[in-house]
Amino acid sequence: MRAHPMAGDSLLAGLLLLLDLLLYSSISESGAEPPAWYIAVPLDIAVVAPLVFRRKRPLIAAYLVYVVSYAHSALDLGAAGAIALAVSLYSVLVYVGRKHGLIYAAALVIAAVAAALPRSQPDWGVQLSFSIFAIAFCWILGEFMYARRAYQRELEARLHLLETERDQAARIAVAEERGRIARELHDVVAHSVSVMVVQADGAALALQAKPDLAGRALRTISETGRGALGELRRLLDVLRNDSGDGEPRVPQPDATALGDLAERIRGAGVPVDLRLDGELSALPAGLSLGIYRIVQESLTNTLKHAGAGAHAAVRVQLTGDQVEIVVRDDGAGRARRLEQVGATGPVSAAPAPGRAPAPRLSVAGGNGVIGMRERANVYGGTLEVGPAAGGGWQVRAVLPVRLGS
Repeated sequence: MRAHPMAGDSLLAGLLLLLDLLLYSSISESGAEPPAWYIAVPLDIAVVAPLVFRRKRPLIAAYLVYVVSYAHSALDLGAAGAIALAVSLYSVLVYVGRKHGLIYAAALVIAAVAAALPRSQPDWGVQLSFSIFAIAFCWILGEFMYARRAYQRELEARLHLLETERDQAARIAVAEERGRIARELHDVVAHSVSVMVVQADGAALALQAKPDLAGRALRTISETGRGALGELRRLLDVLRNDSGDGEPRVPQPDATALGDLAERIRGAGVPVDLRLDGELSALPAGLSLGIYRIVQESLTNTLKHAGAGAHAAVRVQLTGDQVEIVVRDDGAGRARRLEQVGATGPVSAAPAPGRAPAPRLSVAGGNGVIGMRERANVYGGTLEVGPAAGGGWQVRAVLPVRLGS
């Protein structure tokens, strides 16, 4: 019936027509005088035919049955007319609504009263009560099915909404994961390649005059390249392999590994003064990784852009509920005001009282600065990137600490 509604309704109409034709044949065999067959058979067909499209056009079908059933009932042609009226009331209530169902039910009550009052049978009251009871039963059944269909529609709408939200959440998660992977790849590749380029340039210059120094530079290049390849393999293995097979996974670096990072930068030719204040090992893993990556990217930029003879100073201080990260070098640069970068975008710091506003400085928006800004925003912190007040370049980040997260 649900898969092929018109076929099921046609079967119902055929059964009602067969019932009336059998009643008509039994009346003819009993010797009574039934209406002529050319009147009875068309009326029987006409009273059940609208049921075929009762779901597509419920109001039209219901009122066609209502009109034809009056003549069908007046000639006592069988029970198909009464059953068709009950089915029509049910169809109007379920497929159209309560308002039209109430109007149709009132029309049926009026027709039942009009058909019962003129008759002189003593049981006309019983017949009228039975008709009203049948109407009430069809109404209750229709109300039940109407509520069930409304609940089913609401349930389907909610399921569709949940599926849409699930797909959106999946797309957001994929985008966030792609951004995280891009940041990790950039941090690994940019840092290692920068060290290798600097060492290669130094080795090329010292190859003839100082072969020992060139040899140490080449060994540093080899070690840095192997380390970068190892980190890339581990990161790509996480993407390719969902099972626990393969090489053992090494934890991501954290703030406690800043000493090793400083040693690598010193080996690349940039002296680094590292100062760690506070118990950094107690920081959450994600925040600790963010601190490491910000310092790594800052030192990588120092290695690439500060110039020969530059020194770098790194200070990571845990005070109360926040971590302050300051990475500064004394490379080429002039004193200008910093540009603060927070969660809502760039906000320029106000000039000192009595001084003219400094010219606006646009901080380079490379992938490294973008990655540091995103890491700071993830933890609700701020990032300042720009020339230092006394010369050189400075990166300053302040990240809130949530130990319970």
